[in-house]
This record gives sequence, structure tokens and C-alpha cells, in this order.
Amino acid sequence: MTRVYDLDHDHALPLEQVNTLVGGKAANLNVMARELGLPVPPGFVLTTETCVQYLASGWPADLEEEMRAHMERVEARVGRRFGDPRDPLLVSVRSGAPVSMPGMMDTILNVGLTEAVVAGLATVTGDAAFARDCQRRFQAMYRETVGGLPPDDPWLQLRGAVEAVFRSWNSERARAYRRREGIADHLGTGVVVQAMVFGNRDEDSATGVVFTRNPATGEPQLYGDVLFHAQGEDVVAGTHDPAPIALLEERLPAVAGELRTIAATLERHYADLCDIEFTIESGRLWLLQVRVGKRSPRAALRMAVEMAEDPSFPLTRAEAVRRVAAYLADPPLVEVHHAQRPRPLTVGLPASPGVASGEIVVAPDIAEIAAAEGRSVILVRTETSPEDVRGMAHAAGVLTAKGGLASHAAVVARGWGIPAVVGVGALEVGPGGIVVAGQQFACGDTITIDGDGGEVFAGVVPSNREPAPEAALLLRWARELGIPIGGTDASAAARPPARATSSTASDDGERRAGAGATSEGDADDLVRTMLVKGRAAPEALAAALGVSPGHVSALLDRLAEAGMVDAGGFGSRLTELGQARAVALFATDRDRMGGAAAVKELLDRFLPLDQEIKALVTTWQMRTVDGRAVANDHTDGAYDAALLERLANLHAAVVAWLEPPCEVLPRLRGYRDRLQRALDQARNGDRRFVASPLVESYHTVWFELHEELIRLSGKTRAEATATPSG
Repeated sequence: MTRVYDLDHDHALPLEQVNTLVGGKAANLNVMARELGLPVPPGFVLTTETCVQYLASGWPADLEEEMRAHMERVEARVGRRFGDPRDPLLVSVRSGAPVSMPGMMDTILNVGLTEAVVAGLATVTGDAAFARDCQRRFQAMYRETVGGLPPDDPWLQLRGAVEAVFRSWNSERARAYRRREGIADHLGTGVVVQAMVFGNRDEDSATGVVFTRNPATGEPQLYGDVLFHAQGEDVVAGTHDPAPIALLEERLPAVAGELRTIAATLERHYADLCDIEFTIESGRLWLLQVRVGKRSPRAALRMAVEMAEDPSFPLTRAEAVRRVAAYLADPPLVEVHHAQRPRPLTVGLPASPGVASGEIVVAPDIAEIAAAEGRSVILVRTETSPEDVRGMAHAAGVLTAKGGLASHAAVVARGWGIPAVVGVGALEVGPGGIVVAGQQFACGDTITIDGDGGEVFAGVVPSNREPAPEAALLLRWARELGIPIGGTDASAAARPPARATSSTASDDGERRAGAGATSEGDADDLVRTMLVKGRAAPEALAAALGVSPGHVSALLDRLAEAGMVDAGGFGSRLTELGQARAVALFATDRDRMGGAAAVKELLDRFLPLDQEIKALVTTWQMRTVDGRAVANDHTDGAYDAALLERLANLHAAVVAWLEPPCEVLPRLRGYRDRLQRALDQARNGDRRFVASPLVESYHTVWFELHEELIRLSGKTRAEATATPSG
């Protein structure tokens, strides 16, 4: 198998498959370098499958030989040699998973700096201070990431760095982030090895991160940070205070103009908000990464409307509605300020919108404990790192003393819809509390942050919020286009909620409080679904039940009060009491079906369909070429179309099989409807909805239906596997 590819390799595959093969970072670098001809430093990537194999059985015997061959091609491109003191090539080693996990895995810069190379770099550049700065950074990153002192051999350094990035896939912070985001553990990460470009080279060198639009508000202008005479990790880590991207126009106007042009090119290529990492070395711009940017729900609605209404932008109204459909059933709220609002203690950078009030906590583990006790907290840090992810996931808001608009705290908070204020220069954080503009607050005291204006207040500041104005227009488009929203039609979803007033933090808390009465039947359906799914987030449960996440959250609160749900960790699961309730509900359902014999007969009719579905999914994922099974690269449209037609025919048989039990247990129609939606998505061109575990694919829903039938029979999956006929 091929383990290493050049970054500009012609994969002749759709982007989604390249993404799976080498990870999102390398896939998008390939787009920029090969398709768009943009300035990308040369390099190569180790595949995600190589990571998976390394974690299972160690370093592959042939891997270094492949790496050396690709390094020779990089050397030929840049005219320098790896490990050569006379004119040295240094490289960066970065992670790049198939699904974006910002800041969750490891990076090492300046790999290849031996003692001889440091001296050679000083001679070649004529700048001994620059060479020493690179060495200092490399040694610190190597100690922290790999462990110990770096060996005085460039290839041993490179292997150590690659292994460290592979291992970081299974770090606690990466696992925590994947649980929070619902990302599968089996994917692995690609490792990008790339020729170094130096943002710390001189006064005309810099590093930065820019979004093509404001990811907090959706405003159509460049948004981000630039840090002169620095390297990339300085910006993302939030350990330095960068300047707004507008400063680039003053310092290096030609580079600023080039960056604007590139940003517009990338946004139209991806037809979406883009998050771009760049380095400027001695006045020359280089692109290190692009990805579809995380954005707040409020920004998502504004961008969807403005992109779809721009006749020159490649996004239709239907695509815009589908992109934000998850937000339209329960639209994000926009802050409406009080005229008598108190004077803020201080003002920082508005990194993620929304108003949050809560107790001050200064450690992520305390945030997790407090949230488990039902307390609203603001996590206050000097700056956040990936180690803070678990605490951020449980905080109502995040406040940091350092960091800019593209810092780790800002990016993660926006992605999760958590209000955040960063870069508060008047904030000092200590072990027992904080000082804001000279005023002391102890841990446990209450503060309020406003992520729209960057303000920090003492105590609770009540807030008025109303649905984002773009929601009404998008819902109207949905009605006109016949696109269902939130398990219902758009006309039902269009009825706006009453204006909400809340002294607490997040939209989630506000919606829970305002969710209204919930029926016992709803709660029982949720209990059954949780036994089928195991631990699950409200969004996943809402998708299964065809209701809004806010409604599910209200039900979960009731069940938790009754001792049937444990909401700790990432997602909720049934307690022993809750599991007993679910088993009893399935027993009642079994009796309604006519007893164990009737359920066994239903399962017996299910199993032939199950075999056909499994065979079809296998054929979808693998095909036979010249007598050999190979991965289906989906380049043969006729082959895929025939399989989708076969799936549609199978689905008709499934619907006919489901109709009689649905008359007895109407909730089973939910599976029929979910399967139909997955089929429709697949036939409309989104191949993920056949078998991907990352979405509500046909195979995912089918698997859950099988689990439901097993539970209905009174067995567990292990027992059913031992006696497959029921």
C-alpha cells in the first residue's frame, strides 16, 4: 500500500475521498496547490491508514524509505537539503484528521535543527539570533510533544515528531473533543511534513489566521489576527496578543491585497466561509491551511442568506436552507440591549456571540464538576489550550486574558455556540479568583460576559434576546421550496417564540427553561431511544425522534430529576433505573405486538432484508475490478446509480414490511421516515447518506432499527447474535 503522497499529487478522486485518505489539511492543501495554483510550501503527507496501523502495531518497516524518497522531491523543489548545514531544509510536522479538530493534536516546527544545522542556518541567513530563536522553539516543542531532548540526527527527529502526532490522535483532549463533536475514533490522522517558511525571519515576516467573513456575526469582511515576527503556533495558542488583520494593510499593503484576492478565490471555490492560516516570510505570502470555518449559529444564518442572495456566489437558496436547517426549528437568539445596562468592568475582544452569566471558575475540571451539579459557570483562563476542552464543553461562557479572534478559545467557543470574550488586557487570573480592572473577584462570584460587544460585567446582567432576523426569510424559502424543518414543515417552524429574557448564560439553558410542558409519551419514547443508542447528545436524540434539541433537553432534565438519566460527560445515558424503565416499556410493547412469538416472526421477516442491506452496503463501499476487490472511488456514475436504484427498491420492500407493525406501534414510523430521508439525500448526490457513520445514513438508521427489534424481543445484541433467529 502507498503510505506517503506529495501534497500536489493527482489523486483523481473526489475531495471527500482524498479527505478520508490523507486528512482534511492535506486534502485542502492539494486543492490550493494543484487545482488553484496558490502559494503552498512543498511537502508530503502520511495517510490516515498509516496512523491507524501505527497505533495498532507500531512503526511500519517500509515507512522511512517512502519518506526519504518524498523528501528528495521536496529538496529538489526548494534547492536545499534536509540536515545539510551548508543550506539546510527544515520542515514542520502537523496533524490533519479527516474531520477538523482545531488545536486537538500536536504540531512540531523547525524539525531538522541539529547543532551543525543551527550554525549553518546562522551563516546562511547572516542572522545568528534568528537561528537561535528557531532552535529554542524547536527544543521546547520537541520536549513538550515528543518528550526528552531532541536527538542530534534530523531523521530521528522527524520520526519522533511523526510518531508523536500519530499518538496525539488518542490523547485525552482529542478523545474528549471527538466525544463532544460525535467524531468516530477509528478515522486516524494524516501527518503533513512541509518545508518551513519563517514568520519570525525579519520585520517583514508574520504569521496569521484569517476568516473570509466574521464567524461570530457573519459580517462580510476579512476577520482574523496577524502577529509580526512570530511563528504560527503563537497565534493559534493564544499565548501572544496579535493585531487585527487590518494592520497588514498598513505594514504590507501588497501582501494584504494578495490575501484578499486569495480569500475571495477560496470562498467561492468552497462556496462557504473559509478559515485560512498563512505565513509571510520576508514579504512573500505562503498558505499553510484552509478549511471550511466554524461559525456561530447567528453567523451561519446571516451568511446563508447573503451568499444565496448574491447572484455571483455559487450557493442556491435550497442549498442555503439545507445548510442551516438544524438551526431553523429553534433559531438562535440575538441580543437586544437594555437602555439601563450597567457600565462594564472592562472590554475585550468579542470572540463568540451571546450573553452568559455564571460563577467564576479558573480550572476546567471545576467547570465540569459545577456543571454536573447544575450550576452555570464562566471558565476564566489566562489563555485556553486543548487541555481546557472538557471544561469549555461544560461552561456557559469563556473569558481569557490573552489571545485574539482566531485563538483556540475563540475558535472552539464559536464552533460550540458558547459566548466568549478574549484578549482582556485588564484581566489577571490567579488560583483562587481573578482581578478585573483592579477589582477582585473570588471563585464562585458571579460575572456576566457579552460575546457580542466584548464587555465584562460584575454580577448578573439580564438580557433580552429575540430570534435572528434572517430566520424568517430562510423559513419562507424553506416553505416555498418544500424543504422540511425540524421534523415538521416550515410553516409550523415559522411561528417565532416569544421574546425570552434570561439572566443565565447560553441559548441552551434559555430554551430548556422555555420548552414548556412535555408529555409522558414523549419521555417514554426518549427512554426507548436512549436504550437503543446508548450515550448520545441531545442533537442526535432529537434527530432520531424528529423534534427540536431544545425539546429533548427539557425531557432530559425531567428524566434526570427522576434519576433515570445521567447527563455527566459528553452526552446523556440511562442510569440503571432508566434502563429498567426502558426494558419494561419494551416488554409492554412486546405484549401489544402479541407476545414473544409475534416479535420473533417479525424478526424472522427482517433478517432477509437485513442481509440484502448489508450486501448492498458492502457493494457500495467495495467493488470488483479485474477480479480484485478495491475501494469504490465513486467515479463510475452508472455503477453508483444502479446501486442507489437497488436501494430504492429495497426500501420499498422495507416500507411494506414495516407497515403492519407500525399499525400497532406507530412510533416505528419514525424509522421509516428517517430511512426515507437518508435515501432522498443519497439520491440527491450526498453519498454519505448511504453508509457513513458520521451522519444519519441509511445504514446507521437501519442498524438502530435492528437494535430496536432486538430490544423488543427482550434480548440484548449479544444474546441475539448468539441466537440470530430470536
